[in-house]
Amino acid sequence: MRTTIFILLAAVPALAVDFDREIRPLLQESCIECHGEKKHKGELRLDAKPFAFKGGHDGPAIVAGKPDKSPLYQRITNTDDKERMPPKGDALSPSQIAAIKTWIESGAVWPENAADKAALADKRLSHWAWQPLTKFGMPQSIDSIIQAKLAENKLQPSPEADRRSLIRRLTFNLHGLPPTPAEVEAFRQDKDPKAYEKLIDRLLASPRYGERYARHWLDIAHYADTHGFERDQRRDNAWRYRDYVIHALNADKPYDQFLREQIAGDVLNQPSIVATGFLAAGPYDFVGQVETKSDVLRRSARTLDLDDMVTQVMTAACGVTVNCARCHDHKLDPISQREYYSLWSVFAGLKRGDRDLDTAESARLTAERAKTQTRLRQVTTELAKLTGEGLDLADMIGKKGTGIDLRNGSLTIAKLGYHRDIKSNRQTLVPSVPSVLFVSVPNDLPSGIPATSGHTWDAIRNGPLNAQVSTTIDGTDYAKDGHSILGLHANSAVTFDLKEIRKVSGYAKMRFTAMLGFGANQQAARSLADFTVFIGSEQKFQRLKMRKDESAHLDLSIPTDAPTITLIATDGGDGISNDLLFLGDAKLTLDIESQPLSAADKARVNALRAEEKQLSAKLNAKVTTDKVYAVIADKPPAVQILKRGDPESPADESIPPGTLSLLRDLKPALGTLDAPEGDRRKALAAWITDPRNPLTRRVIVNRLWHWHFGQGIVNTPSDFGLGGGQPSHPELLDYLADELLKSGWSLKHMHKLIVTSQAYRQRSDRAVGSDGSNRFLWRQNPRRIEAEATRDFVLAISGKLNLQQTGGPGFTDFTYTEGYAPVYQHITADTPELWRRSIYRFVVRSTPQKFLTTLDCPDPANLTPARMTTTTALQSLALFNNDFILRQSRYFAERLQHEAGTDLAKQIHQAYALAFSREPTAEEQQLATEFIKANELFAFCRSLFNANEFVYVD
Repeated sequence: MRTTIFILLAAVPALAVDFDREIRPLLQESCIECHGEKKHKGELRLDAKPFAFKGGHDGPAIVAGKPDKSPLYQRITNTDDKERMPPKGDALSPSQIAAIKTWIESGAVWPENAADKAALADKRLSHWAWQPLTKFGMPQSIDSIIQAKLAENKLQPSPEADRRSLIRRLTFNLHGLPPTPAEVEAFRQDKDPKAYEKLIDRLLASPRYGERYARHWLDIAHYADTHGFERDQRRDNAWRYRDYVIHALNADKPYDQFLREQIAGDVLNQPSIVATGFLAAGPYDFVGQVETKSDVLRRSARTLDLDDMVTQVMTAACGVTVNCARCHDHKLDPISQREYYSLWSVFAGLKRGDRDLDTAESARLTAERAKTQTRLRQVTTELAKLTGEGLDLADMIGKKGTGIDLRNGSLTIAKLGYHRDIKSNRQTLVPSVPSVLFVSVPNDLPSGIPATSGHTWDAIRNGPLNAQVSTTIDGTDYAKDGHSILGLHANSAVTFDLKEIRKVSGYAKMRFTAMLGFGANQQAARSLADFTVFIGSEQKFQRLKMRKDESAHLDLSIPTDAPTITLIATDGGDGISNDLLFLGDAKLTLDIESQPLSAADKARVNALRAEEKQLSAKLNAKVTTDKVYAVIADKPPAVQILKRGDPESPADESIPPGTLSLLRDLKPALGTLDAPEGDRRKALAAWITDPRNPLTRRVIVNRLWHWHFGQGIVNTPSDFGLGGGQPSHPELLDYLADELLKSGWSLKHMHKLIVTSQAYRQRSDRAVGSDGSNRFLWRQNPRRIEAEATRDFVLAISGKLNLQQTGGPGFTDFTYTEGYAPVYQHITADTPELWRRSIYRFVVRSTPQKFLTTLDCPDPANLTPARMTTTTALQSLALFNNDFILRQSRYFAERLQHEAGTDLAKQIHQAYALAFSREPTAEEQQLATEFIKANELFAFCRSLFNANEFVYVD
């Protein structure tokens, strides 16, 4: 009965407010301007029931039965003009506020009408790009579709270009190089009706094709050979991914397979680890992800890292700007914030780094090393039993946790931080530790100690250093009982007094043994450090530029008259970050001859010493395996939606792997929260390359069209969403996408289909008509040669282009100086190694090559679906005065003299043939003759490199 009475009473207030008569009009009048379909501040919409109760990025705005807990009511009653809603005009009247309060108190009943139901249907889902491909009833072709559009717009196509123009255009498009004079002449004279088709086949079969189109793909992948950001460390193994792209394109690897390998190549049935360099190609904040001591900064950097991977995959493959949904639901496209983070969940288990190409060989070497380590531990354990445990150098400093402060030689238990104010090479006495003479910060000593930053970290410590991550070397944890750690962060040195140690211990002839390793994060393996041991004044051991994933076993004999042993850690030339070097079980033991052992025991000790030496040499030998800079997989952590994209404001719910729901024929779910890391990427790769996904094929054929015509059918190549461009020829886009599938995803087939079209073969020099932007393709587009191709053109014409050296590590047209932030100083390319094609250049993010940058070479930190083309005075000056151009002009002149002899007319003829693929006109011949006589051949060659006809195709 009491329950029945409560229900009846609760129902009474609802009759006092008619929602459709009082509340809905009020919301329409006062709220919809800022919280409606077109504009929804704070992600809140109040124009329809499903959105109103969903709320915005601060959560629900209406809490039924609780006005005081409802942000909507709180804002309309706020007395602060900056917080009050509505923000414009007068505040709501007391009667209007009372009506809303009563409505919320009575349960916020919102009767659903037709508008509310219609709101559930997202109009954005009707966007052309999300729809299945058009099914053609009648046979179609590129030219029939274009001709129909031209007729519709009362436009006429241009005549076909002459053969000289066609071979120059085609060679540039497919090779990024000029044709040779011999190739031009052969094509002009070829009477075969299929001469043009044969030319296409020859160009597509050449390895130059893969080099050309790899450049386009690497723009999309924002590939470079350094990390970027403040440290901009080298990626010496990144080039393998670049070579993978070149080889895949030359082999005409099916495009769907090409994509699958780059997203999940390491977990496919036929693995391609190197292809996953695609996911790691972008910038990487090494400081933010590895070196920082701040968890907040680390989470922020990781956020950017995952955003980069997700954005790269989805824009490159599908042309959707998913990154716009990082902080809120996408403003334009039907992509929710939840979907964005479901894509995060696909890649959450990935980190960037060097990984082995041959996992089987790597596993074999690891197992062999583990076996050697195990045997070495057995040997050292038995030796310790026979000869005694020895004297522990860590214990000589003090009890565990004690350290020697490098600034003043005092003992401390405090965890010290960064020091840059200590004078290098100053021997600071340590009077409180009898066995230690002094400590110092070493730097650039004649004894063989390299130059360092002169900075250091923490103290020389008995135990792990401040911020030390690992205490394990080769499987042994030296922080456990029975072991010890002597920590020496670079740059630091400690000198032990052997005379004092002998006096106290009675030891005479001794040995020094220890395991050398690093306590740094595994991701810091690329960072380097050095370690040196002096016994007296003699250097007995040194390892320079030791990686953080390397270790060494030390076993050094100490003469009876040696006064000291000095242990020195230096920074490897790249600053002190992560140089958490330590010695495990650093001990002085009695030499066998000094111990009262039986003959049998001495023989056993000698045998063990010999085996120990052999095992140590095997462990210390540098064994390397081929590596690639790619992604390294681990168990994926839970992913939550970040409120407003803030990594410090995660939601409670974990998001399973998934993708976008805007394609009606494909399911967005890609697995559960427990799905293995590799399965997540395989599922996404399958979703992207599914024939029912219209985006993937539309995007790549549009890119091909863009690369051949200078603009795509959709002129925003990486944005097919509502914020992107509309297709000029929708039927053509779908026809090409359909052809791609029919051809078995063959890109070479698509190239041939495009370049054989009459549209491609049109002249480009016709006067501008009513369609000034040439969207309807009534002519070919004149295009300027991009930066790298300009460089390659110059080298090809001067005769210096090195086409023999292909693949492998990129050429470094700079001097390199190790440092906390490495210094890259570009030099003029003037040797055969530096005359390789630009695709093989070692690309530095932080220090762009100035000549190429002037010619609009893009910043590799950015995804570049379309090259920017500017016209500036600096470009003309660079093509006239840059040292590279001046030297190549000299080589060009020498080539003309070599090939044409001293005949000036022949020199001019050959120059035009090389630079412009044509003969000079009579007027040009005369003017060139006069110019050369007045200014020499070098100046003439220099002027040709600066001509518009040289830097433009068509």
